[in-house]
Amino acid sequence: MARRTSRSQNKVLGIDIGGTGIKAAPVDINKGVLLQERFRIETPQPPTPRAMLEVIGQLIEHWNWKGKIGCGFPGVLKRGEVHTAANLSKQWIGINLADQIKKISSCEAVVINDADSAGLAEMKFGAGKEYNKHGGGVVIMVTLGTGIGTALFVDGHLVHNTELGHIEIDGKDAEKRAAASVRERKGLSWKKWGTRVNTYLQTMEKLLSPDLFIIGGGVSKKPDKFFKYIEVKANIVPAEMNNDAGIVGAALAIEL
Repeated sequence: MARRTSRSQNKVLGIDIGGTGIKAAPVDINKGVLLQERFRIETPQPPTPRAMLEVIGQLIEHWNWKGKIGCGFPGVLKRGEVHTAANLSKQWIGINLADQIKKISSCEAVVINDADSAGLAEMKFGAGKEYNKHGGGVVIMVTLGTGIGTALFVDGHLVHNTELGHIEIDGKDAEKRAAASVRERKGLSWKKWGTRVNTYLQTMEKLLSPDLFIIGGGVSKKPDKFFKYIEVKANIVPAEMNNDAGIVGAALAIEL
């Protein structure tokens, strides 16, 4: 009986909230794997709290979930409360998402910034696991997508809610120059875009002296296209967890 209880404690429902889709799957947090294929529902438009909480409720109901829940959200979160929601509705600001999930599910729930959740997954099970320890140094995960998401770790400990994609470089918000979406929208060559990413990473290096950069986002599957244009002292590696990172990391947040 005790063994069965411990197995159930290893299972957490991970929910990954995005601007276009909300995804969920049960996760084995000891192994960092999805226990079943993720279930996805499109993010309602407009993405108001009421509409999105209804979708979250549908996902929890889909899995008939009664255990712990971890949720990644695209914004700054403190003690469960939403402080920013740039790509969603401003109505989210001031709402305690953790409390709302508990209310609709009667389950224990934690919430975390979505870039931080992806970073947790990479540090425990992916590209950063060798650095996930006391003395592991400084690791920055950079997700290059619609914008630039970041997760910062010091000796394996997460520094929550870093928004380092918004630092100013050459008078512009960094993500407006170096996000993957900028390369696609402006038709930049890999070399020209890679040079912009290099400038961004060199700026990060100047400020934080990391030991490792983990590069996430869809472009992380094509490191040969742009890594050759990056010159930093830190080690640099592509992310390994791919599409599972957000859900796995959201589930891992239950341990924080």
